[in-house]
Amino acid sequence: MGSPLLSNRSSGQRLGITEPISLSGPTEDDVMKTRELEKFLQDAGLYESQEEAVSREEVLGRLDQIVKIWVKSISRAKGLNERLVQEANAKIFTFGSYRLGVHGPGADIDTLCVGPRHATREEDFFGELHRMLSEMSEVSELHPVPDAHVPVMRFKFNGVSIDLLYAKLPLWVIPEDLDISQDSILQNADEQTVRSLNGCRVTDQILRLVPNIQNFRTTLRCMKFWGKRRGVYSNVAGFLGGINWALLVARICQLYPNALPNMLVSRFFRVYTQWRWPNPVMLCNIEEGSLGLQIWDPRRNPKDRFHLMPIITPAYPCMNSSYNVSASTLRIMSEEFQRGSDICEAMEAGKAEWDTLFEPFAFFEAYKNYLQIDISAENADDLRKWKGWVESRLRQLTLKIERHTFNMLQCHPHPGDFSDKSRPFHHSYFMGLQRKQGVPVNEGERFDIRLTVEEFKHSVNLYTLWKPGMEICVSHVWRKNIPDFVFPGGVRPPRPSKATWDSRRAVELKAASSSQADKSSEGPGTPDEVDDGRKRKREEEVESNTKSVKVVATLPSSAGDAQEGALASDATNGVGDIGHDLVQNHTTGGSAYGKPSGSVADESSLREAENLAIEKITSVSYVGHQDFSQELDELEDDVQQEDKYEDTAKSGKSPPMVSLTSNVSATAVISSNGTSTSGSFYTSGDLEELEPAELMAPPLIVNPPAPPTQRKPLIRLSLTSSGKATGKGT
Repeated sequence: MGSPLLSNRSSGQRLGITEPISLSGPTEDDVMKTRELEKFLQDAGLYESQEEAVSREEVLGRLDQIVKIWVKSISRAKGLNERLVQEANAKIFTFGSYRLGVHGPGADIDTLCVGPRHATREEDFFGELHRMLSEMSEVSELHPVPDAHVPVMRFKFNGVSIDLLYAKLPLWVIPEDLDISQDSILQNADEQTVRSLNGCRVTDQILRLVPNIQNFRTTLRCMKFWGKRRGVYSNVAGFLGGINWALLVARICQLYPNALPNMLVSRFFRVYTQWRWPNPVMLCNIEEGSLGLQIWDPRRNPKDRFHLMPIITPAYPCMNSSYNVSASTLRIMSEEFQRGSDICEAMEAGKAEWDTLFEPFAFFEAYKNYLQIDISAENADDLRKWKGWVESRLRQLTLKIERHTFNMLQCHPHPGDFSDKSRPFHHSYFMGLQRKQGVPVNEGERFDIRLTVEEFKHSVNLYTLWKPGMEICVSHVWRKNIPDFVFPGGVRPPRPSKATWDSRRAVELKAASSSQADKSSEGPGTPDEVDDGRKRKREEEVESNTKSVKVVATLPSSAGDAQEGALASDATNGVGDIGHDLVQNHTTGGSAYGKPSGSVADESSLREAENLAIEKITSVSYVGHQDFSQELDELEDDVQQEDKYEDTAKSGKSPPMVSLTSNVSATAVISSNGTSTSGSFYTSGDLEELEPAELMAPPLIVNPPAPPTQRKPLIRLSLTSSGKATGKGT
C-alpha cells in the first residue's frame, strides 16, 4: 500500500503506443498557472486533512488485521493442521481513487481482500467475515451485495466508508509480498475473482504508464472535479466514471510527458475535442495473454464493434471501461470538451480564469422539457436495493428513447438523484429532452414515447428482489414545473442566474450576428440559430465519426495473422513519425504549448503543427467498426416487449396507462391513413392521467430516416425547434 515513485521515465523510455506530441518543458507562465490551479483545487476542498489521512491509514491497518484473524479462524474450523493454520494469511489491497492518490474528504476506499483457496466467497467471506464485522462496534451500515456483477461488502469502519471485494486464489498460503500485477495470478481463478482483481491490476498499471505521477494526480483531480461540475461524471448514467477519467488523463500525460497540470488540462480538451471516436484510447498495446480470457477486440467480438467511446483498460484482460456511453451522452461530452477547449484558449489569451472553466452546468435551465423518474419503497433497506437496481437500468431508458425516435429526440440524463424531504423513502431522477438540433420542424410533428416508457417500467419491475411498496413513476414536466427540492436549500434560483461563460458567449454571438446582418442581407440568423449551427456541426462530426470511422486495435499479430499485425504496426509507427517531427521542431524553436518566443505567425505555425499531430493520432484507421445505424440491440428485454405489444395490438387492448405530471394538454396522434386518434385525460390540479391512443394504427412519424420496419407508437411531446412543448387536447 506504499506510494509509488513520482516519476516513471528513464532516459529514452517511451510510455504509450505512440511517440509523444511534445517533449518540451514548461514556461514560467505554465508554472504560475499551475500554482493557481493547485490553489483553486485546495480552496475547493478537494484535499483531505492530515488528520483524515492518518485515520484512513489506521482503518486499513485494522482491516488487514481483521482478515488475517478471519482466515486463521476458518482454517482451523475446516480442520487444517496447526502448521497450515499458523501460515494461513489474507491480504488487503487498495485500488480506485485512493490508490491513485486523488481521493477527497469523505470519499470511500475501494479495497480488495485476497484469500487462499479454502476460504470461499459465499460461506466464508459473506458468511463468517460478515458475522465478525457485524459484531464490531466500529462497524456500521454493513451491507453485503453478494449477487452484484462484482460481489461487494459495503460498510463504515470508524466513519470511513469501505467497499470490500474478495478474490480467492488457488493457493494454500497467501504470501505477504504477493504481486497481483502478474498475469499468472489469474490462472485457474473464477470469473468473480478475475473481475475483483481487475480494479487493483488496472490502477497499478496506470501508475506505471504515466511519466510523472504527481502531475498526473493533480490533472486527474482537476478533471474529475470539472466532470462533476459540468454533470458528465457518472458511469451508470452513460457518462464517464473515475476509471475512465483516469485513463483519459493518463493518455494526455503520455503525449505531453514534460508538461505541467496547467497545460495537461488545456491539452486534454484540445486532444479529445479532435478525437475521432470510436477510435479507442489506449495506454499500451492490447495483449492477448495465454489464459484465454476475452479481451476487447472488435475484429473478433461483434459487441465490441458498437462501442461509441472505447477507453481500454491497460491490464490483462484489456476491456472497454466506457461501454455505457450512448449517442446522447457522447454528444453532450463532446460539447463539453469543446467548451473546455474554448475556455482554455481564452485563458491563454488572458480573457478567462480557472473559475470560468469550473462553472457548474445549469441543468434545470438548459431544457424546456424533462422526464422525472420517481421511485419509492416501504423502508430504507428496500429503498437502497430498489435505488441501486433502478439506477443500473436508467441507461436503458435513454437507449430506448434514442432508438424509438431514430435519434430525433435527444436525452440528457442528470447524473445525480434528488430527495424530497417531505416524502420518506423516495428519490427522483431527471432527464432533459430536446429535439435534435438543426432538424427541420414539420407542422404537427410530435414524439409519443409512452409505450417506450412502459417498456422501461416493465423491465425495471422484473427485479428479482422486488417487494410490495417498490414503485416507479415516469412523468413529463416543463422547466417551470421542476420541483423546488432539486435546488440548493429547496429554493428555486431566479432566472437568469449570474453571468456565466455560456451567457456571455450568447451575448457575443448576438453582437456578432447583428454586425453580420448590417454587412449582408443574408446574415447568419439569430444568436440561437448561430449557436445551434455550431452545436449542429459538432453533432454531425460525432455522428459522422460513429458512422464512418473504422477501428483498428494495436493487437499483437500471430503467425497466421500477419495482416492484422501490419495494421497495428501502421497504427503506431505512422503516428510516431508525426509526433517525433513535431517534438524536434518544438524543442528547437520554442515551447510546444507555452507562448513561443517568435512572432504571431510562429505561434500559429506551432499550433497548426500540433493540431496536425493530434489529428494523426486520433484518426488512425480501425477495422471492425459498424455503422451506428446498425447498432447492436443492447436492450435485452426488447424481444419480449415487442411480442407483448404485438399481442396487445392483436387483442385490441390498450397497453397500461402512463402518469404524466405536466401542463401539456394531450395531443392527437395522426395515424398513417390520415385519421386522428387521441388520448383522453383527467385533470386533477397539475396531474394529467393520459391514456395511450388506441393501437388501431401506428402514428405517423414525419420524415423519419427510412426505418427498415414499421415501429410501434413512440409521454407525447410536440416540440418546436427550441424544444418548447406545444399541443392542445382533442
